[in-house]
Amino acid sequence: MLQKLRFQPGFNKQVTATGGEGQWVSGDYVRFRYGSPEKIGGWAQLGDVTLTGRNTALHHFVNASGIKYAALGTNRMLYVYSGGAFYDITPIKATTTLTNAFTTTNGDATVTITFASAHNISKYDIVYLDNFTAITDSNFSSTDFDDKTFMVTSIPSSTTITLEMGSAESGSGASTSGGIRVQHFYSIGPATEASAAGWGLGLWGGTVAGEVFDTLDGALTNSSSSIVLDDSTGFPASGTVLINDERIAYTTNTTGTGTLSGLTRGSDNTTAAAHSDGATVTDASEYTKWGASQTGDIITAPGLWSLDNYGNKLIATIVDSATFSWDSDASGATSTRATIISNAPTAAVQTLVSTPDRHLVFFGTETTIGTTSTQDDMFIRFSDQESIDATTSYAPSAINTAGTQRLADGTRIVSAIRGRDAIYVWTDTSLFIMRFVGAPFTFSFQQVGTNCGLIGKHAAVEVDGSAYWMSENGFFRYTGRLESLPCLVEDYVYDDLNTVPKNHIYAGLNNLFGEVTWFYPGSGAESNNRSVTYNYMDSTPERPVWTTSSLARSSWFDSSIFGKPHGTEYDSSATSDATVGNTDGVTTYFEHETGQDQIKAGTRTGISASIQSGDFDISMGQGGGADLRGDGEYMMKIRRVLPDFLSQTGDARVTLNLKNYPTDSEASSSLGPFTSSTTTTKIDTRARARAIALKVDNTSTKQHWKLGTFRLDIQADGRR
Repeated sequence: MLQKLRFQPGFNKQVTATGGEGQWVSGDYVRFRYGSPEKIGGWAQLGDVTLTGRNTALHHFVNASGIKYAALGTNRMLYVYSGGAFYDITPIKATTTLTNAFTTTNGDATVTITFASAHNISKYDIVYLDNFTAITDSNFSSTDFDDKTFMVTSIPSSTTITLEMGSAESGSGASTSGGIRVQHFYSIGPATEASAAGWGLGLWGGTVAGEVFDTLDGALTNSSSSIVLDDSTGFPASGTVLINDERIAYTTNTTGTGTLSGLTRGSDNTTAAAHSDGATVTDASEYTKWGASQTGDIITAPGLWSLDNYGNKLIATIVDSATFSWDSDASGATSTRATIISNAPTAAVQTLVSTPDRHLVFFGTETTIGTTSTQDDMFIRFSDQESIDATTSYAPSAINTAGTQRLADGTRIVSAIRGRDAIYVWTDTSLFIMRFVGAPFTFSFQQVGTNCGLIGKHAAVEVDGSAYWMSENGFFRYTGRLESLPCLVEDYVYDDLNTVPKNHIYAGLNNLFGEVTWFYPGSGAESNNRSVTYNYMDSTPERPVWTTSSLARSSWFDSSIFGKPHGTEYDSSATSDATVGNTDGVTTYFEHETGQDQIKAGTRTGISASIQSGDFDISMGQGGGADLRGDGEYMMKIRRVLPDFLSQTGDARVTLNLKNYPTDSEASSSLGPFTSSTTTTKIDTRARARAIALKVDNTSTKQHWKLGTFRLDIQADGRR
């Protein structure tokens, strides 16, 4: 007899497959609409290039001229996207013009640039080279350097940096006969947030009295057992030296020969490496007094941005550093760069524009403007209304609306988002509501939640007057009152969540389908490789609708500006972008909910969507007929499957997974899996088992499906 298969919407991963009768228990790249599961929409790459580094913030806005912009901040650069093209607007920290500054060596891809004085550039920083006139005695030409960005490979000394070219020098060795301008971008930070060794992070803390340094007299391999200096006078009889990023302990200093011997390579949790002749060797012995390297709870923070817009102006804050603006409505805007906001705080966790009152708010900022050492993780400062860069913009007085506030509950402000009529501010433990009230206080602050802190800087969104967020131990919503969201996939997410790179967790709204999605790193992953979605439109108190997916995005923005949501994908191993020597991977920018497939770098690939039910079994009904939702006492035989799709493009695949006992491995029907086309009316099979689960998926491009109500021709077939 034919029986309909009915399943509740959403996944339930809090039960076993046997306990999930009448429910969906797993899947990938699917969503629920009006209670029915369907494959999600496709995505296509925007622009024809990748971006340097990991994208950590995404913001959309429209300027007064009606031009749409997407701002993307990576851990190395700042971009805007408009009209199908990307523009580099990364702020410049310092500009230096040099002459005869380049040196190369035959057979080596390394280029050394020498400055007249200390450059204050760090390894992995980005520099932009332009106004290059000529280079001699080299196979490289000015076109290899002019108007190009480079990642700095190493810092041999305070006055030199090295760049790594894509090929080796084949000339005799270069020297410049003309000039070049080196523009040093502001440092943002590493791509990865990770645990670190406590006292072994380079030269940690303190100062060295009478610092001594010299240069190598001969190159080192990563296993050399002695160091020869030009002159080791002044170095201790035994101690530790620093060469590039490697600390090397030694037991004997033979000053007559300049030799340091009895080496321990890669000491204090550093890595043994090769070092070129002439590299700077610094006495780091004094730092050993701070203790040996040890693993602790120290986290190396990644390079993060906070992005918003103040009308036409993009407001961009490097987290825990300076804040910049970029005028999108200025003449030739896309050929200009962001510049630092004068008179503003120089260190903050985040900035946000309060609307419609138009105050620029700094969270986790300085108590004394311009003194970064006074940065207080719980301190808030806001500008005068309609003023963000005047000398009095941030100085509270009786004739302006500037002010400050320190929150009381928590140890640090994690993030803030703008809501319909208020700003939501999370600490690591609590939620506050910040609301504009006018003079004399400007803003009111109300604590509305405890034990509900935010897990990461981008882990919250607001929609329709409600805030949704992910904490360290669950999902929450604030609708005027604090609610803990019931979650039927909670253990699946939190049992396999890597909490070290938690600031990479990114919450994204897809208001086209009533979804809030959190992209997060699974156990052992340094980047977001999974996602969990809550459907706030289809959910009920009795049945919250959750799904999980392997869709991985490093940032997300909804459809409010460009009509469709946008997201970014990070690839840590890719190097194919415009920054020479980049080792931080690249970001690809996508438009979502377009077509059925993924289109990346001009290549179309299918999205492997799937959904699987819990196990269902039978009992004997009145009159001897088989009744689904049984107790598993009887074996069952299925002779036909009648597929039912509300919509379908291309083929779908139908599988019946068979079990006799809950702990059995699944075995598919001997006649399956089955291909179901748009014209398929029935699928004949000979499936026999005590419990059966339904799985639907697709395997190729240009395939899409939305399930209706499947029917099975099923009968009882004995007790064994």
